[in-house]
Amino acid sequence: MTTGPRAADRRFAVGLLLITATGAALRVLHLITKLGDPLSISDALYYSIQAGRNSEGDWFREVLTNEPGAEHAPLTSLYLTPWSMGSGSGVTMQRVGITLVGIAVVAVIGLLGRRLAGERVGLVAAGIAAVYPNLWSNDVLVMSESLACLVVSLTLLAAVWADQSPTARRAAVIGVLVGLAVLTRSELLLLGPGLAAILLWRTRRFAAPLVVVAVAVAVVAPWSIYNLARFERPVLLSTNDGTTLRGANCDLTYNDDVGGWDTRCLGPPDDGDVDASVRSARWRSEGLTYIGDHLGRLPVVVAARMGRTLDLYGLDSTIDNDVREEKARPVVVAGVVCWWLLAVGAIGGWRGLRRTPARWFLAVPVAGVLVTTVLFYGAHRIRAPGEPAIVVLAAAGIVDLLDRRAGRSRCETRPA
Repeated sequence: MTTGPRAADRRFAVGLLLITATGAALRVLHLITKLGDPLSISDALYYSIQAGRNSEGDWFREVLTNEPGAEHAPLTSLYLTPWSMGSGSGVTMQRVGITLVGIAVVAVIGLLGRRLAGERVGLVAAGIAAVYPNLWSNDVLVMSESLACLVVSLTLLAAVWADQSPTARRAAVIGVLVGLAVLTRSELLLLGPGLAAILLWRTRRFAAPLVVVAVAVAVVAPWSIYNLARFERPVLLSTNDGTTLRGANCDLTYNDDVGGWDTRCLGPPDDGDVDASVRSARWRSEGLTYIGDHLGRLPVVVAARMGRTLDLYGLDSTIDNDVREEKARPVVVAGVVCWWLLAVGAIGGWRGLRRTPARWFLAVPVAGVLVTTVLFYGAHRIRAPGEPAIVVLAAAGIVDLLDRRAGRSRCETRPA
């Protein structure tokens, strides 16, 4: 019988392939159920229309006008652009493109788990990712969640890899992936300083952290420079910060649907020819003014935001929001239950990995989700970039629990 590292590598590769194939089958079945369905009135419309306009050479314009636009970070629309080309393309092909991203997430989470804590954790993590509703339910939506999960998973994989030998080349790989993450979701900007700080702690040298930050800035810079030449006000990543701040800070989200986000907070639409950066600046100012005028209510609102993101408060509202974004209600409810189970497992996994310093890299996207929740609002979409870390930690917790039970069992059956 063949043993050794090569045999172990083959066993892991075969196991990961089978698990990924299972996850792919589930996602393809889910895709089939969505074929022909129109997009909901949500960010999916933006990404789909923007990708379609890009494919026709009309790059990054406002969806309803011909004004310059940067409502969201560009990578999702750029990724969907090739899927939007040709007479047979459209929403269906865009859904196919996102589904492939979701399948890749399963494999990368498995590789991350293995790199962090060994083969069994890797396979368990991939198995969870293959069937976890909060991952696969995103994989036919024409939105950024699946791509964000993929880029975050790759970034964490690179960080754990670099931790074993923090060379400049490995730090540069992290920097590239951090830059791509920022271009996927603006709030993932928090990955850069978080990962750099852990590398500094681990290496006691500034070289690797500085490379991470410098390369990430270099990756994002072309988009920022492009925007600086198009808008009246500076736009480094997107104009969505104003939209988000205003939509999360008004009477509706402070007293009615507490801790959420509501498009009615934005007020009546303005003239179509208003520069997007000017509109964003106005909404940002209005949102910050509202916060300043209601500081006494803010602790309650922040607590509600945290509760919504952690599925501990406002479940009816959070589930309704997901349903409006094309998710089936039973799938969303199953995702809530699975989240509760995985969150408990992740706590156990964190404790089980206490002798693995690289576990701190997994804390970065989770901390980023919490910061984003506090600053903006609570929702499953906000939590999405932290899901890969939770899956891996839960897998580590499951393996640790099984090992401890096996150890107790052997002790109990050992003869006196």
